[in-house]
Amino acid sequence: MSDFKTVEDCECEGKRVLLRCDHNVPLDKWGNVVNDKRIRATLPTIEYLLKKRARIIVATHIGRPKGRVIDALRTDGVAARLELLLHMPVKKVDMCVGPRVKRSVAELRDGEVLVLENVRFFNEELDNDEEFAKELGSNADIFINDAFAVCHRSQASVTGVTNHLPSYAGYLVKKEMEVMGEALKNPETPFVVVIGGSKKDKIHVIENVLEKADYVMIGGKLANTFLKVKGINIASSKYDEESIPLAKELLKNASEKLILPIDVVVADKFETGAATKVVPVDEIPFGWVIVDIGPKTLELYKQKMDLAKTIVWGGPIGVFEIDKFARGTMGLAKYLSEHPGTTIVGGGDSAAAVEKFKLSDKMTIVSTGGGASLTVLQGKELKGVKALEENAAKHS
Repeated sequence: MSDFKTVEDCECEGKRVLLRCDHNVPLDKWGNVVNDKRIRATLPTIEYLLKKRARIIVATHIGRPKGRVIDALRTDGVAARLELLLHMPVKKVDMCVGPRVKRSVAELRDGEVLVLENVRFFNEELDNDEEFAKELGSNADIFINDAFAVCHRSQASVTGVTNHLPSYAGYLVKKEMEVMGEALKNPETPFVVVIGGSKKDKIHVIENVLEKADYVMIGGKLANTFLKVKGINIASSKYDEESIPLAKELLKNASEKLILPIDVVVADKFETGAATKVVPVDEIPFGWVIVDIGPKTLELYKQKMDLAKTIVWGGPIGVFEIDKFARGTMGLAKYLSEHPGTTIVGGGDSAAAVEKFKLSDKMTIVSTGGGASLTVLQGKELKGVKALEENAAKHS
């Protein structure tokens, strides 16, 4: 377990608590929340603080306004949805620092909630500006980070404020680090990892987990890179040229652990109305593109996972956004939803896939952080978590 303190370690009764959440939710054209999953994920922390009669100041970002005020990305919808979920009034202030915020915080009573404006309306947030972080923290007695999805960022409301306030992890950050972090350090074996998606950094996940994993199954664009290395003609399918040297090394040193597609779904064009067919990996027609794993590959994956005690899945194994190309990803998601072992879905597109198939609640955990999950899977340090650890050491 990481060496940070959690919300249960802080004396927050009647205190002003700056709570960093990831309420980066989709909004409609009227500013209403379309999907409140990320808000619901922080409710255990908020409800705990409310029971302690803390004065809660919620900070979040929405979208990428790049330091500009964009009305469509205001946090009014978040405040409105929190009111519905908490069954109580929630206040909102149209700034996140400055005199208006100070007045609004001064008016807060024990057990009340105030939502600040989008912190990314200020460039100082992304720049981790020291003065901005100090001003943000000046309105609170305690800082709690419950925004796992931005824990890989060095930003004012994530790491900067820890220089100015006693800082703790919320329940969501604690859970993510316990399940994902500990599963990678000490997985119950057999341990299987499924890696897909299109980000080239994913190959470093394979590099990190290979020693402990019994099998690593590869799909998506990443699989195309490995197939290319093996001399298979992938036709017009995309692959990552930069990853070729590492893919060669991994295949040379651990080919028995790496499970690649044996058949694939190919399409004559990358569109919804494309013609598709299933072919062996060494019979891809000229000009066609790989869009999914084939049924034989899915069965091979399942066979390797049947006895697994821990399975980590990071990245879809096909273009799941298009229904015609989603059968492999959907089949994998359904299999994992029924698996008796620990099933960890590593955020980002994988999380979007299991949500699309309405299987999120059947997994052990679906990580709320795409980039943060990828950082953990790569074995790298999370800046937001490190800041909490350093703060705990300073205040111990």
